[in-house]
Amino acid sequence: MSDALIYVLFIAAGFALGGAYSMWTVNKFASGVLLALAIIAAAGGVLRLI
Repeated sequence: MSDALIYVLFIAAGFALGGAYSMWTVNKFASGVLLALAIIAAAGGVLRLI
């Protein structure tokens, strides 16, 4: 179960990062929120690996 959570966290971080990149020209605030979520998800995945 822990492995699945790690995969989900990294996939969510990838989707959020892609969304932040594509939204950058439209709305910088929402892009920043998505970027923050991506960083949190990636950090959670790394911490679950440790």
